[in-house]
Amino acid sequence: MKNPAPLFNFLEGAILLIDKPHSWTSFDVVKKVRNKIGIKKVGHAGTLDPLATGLLIICTGKKTKEIDTYQAQEKEYTGRFELGKITASYDAETETTDHQSISHLREEDILTATKNFIGEITQYPPAHSAVKIDGKRAYEMARAGQQVEMKSRQVTISEFEITKIDLPQIHFRVVCSKGTYIRSLANDFGKLLSVGAFLSSLCRTRIGTFKLSDAWQLDDLIQKIEDLKKA
Repeated sequence: MKNPAPLFNFLEGAILLIDKPHSWTSFDVVKKVRNKIGIKKVGHAGTLDPLATGLLIICTGKKTKEIDTYQAQEKEYTGRFELGKITASYDAETETTDHQSISHLREEDILTATKNFIGEITQYPPAHSAVKIDGKRAYEMARAGQQVEMKSRQVTISEFEITKIDLPQIHFRVVCSKGTYIRSLANDFGKLLSVGAFLSSLCRTRIGTFKLSDAWQLDDLIQKIEDLKKA
């Protein structure tokens, strides 16, 4: 069953669960849906980076008032870190640098390292992020070559599981609080192992009780909306 809410009464309010395509921004998806359904009140509950895929909650009409509630809920992600390299964006958006040998790493080292990130931890958001500094987006300043000083934040990681080790890639599953940057987790994980790491793949699989398995593929949803208009 897709979307546990009235689907297509958009003005009264609908909650649309969408599997965000790779390379799309969250706002790209909002804009696409807004243009198709023809109302202005459309927003999303929790940004996904362009290179990430997975669950994006789109709210329409009166349901946009509930966006903050959904944003505050626990998130679950799966993905991959690549060890032995770092990037300025902490993901695959920018070039890799500082290549390090990982031949000495043992499986035990990798599995044990996860324990340092369970519970309430301090993170620094990536400089290439949408965090605002003096009214400007951090990523705009970073891309312009400006020095960006990020403030730390407290986040909670309740589960951090390594699901597969295929060096230099390691596969993971994380359950965390609102505001957690998985890119920062990748960077910090690499620092702890003294080899560096960046986020090479990310998929959001759950927000609260909303699951990716119940989400629409964007093309299918757009087609459904078009079919309803013709009916």
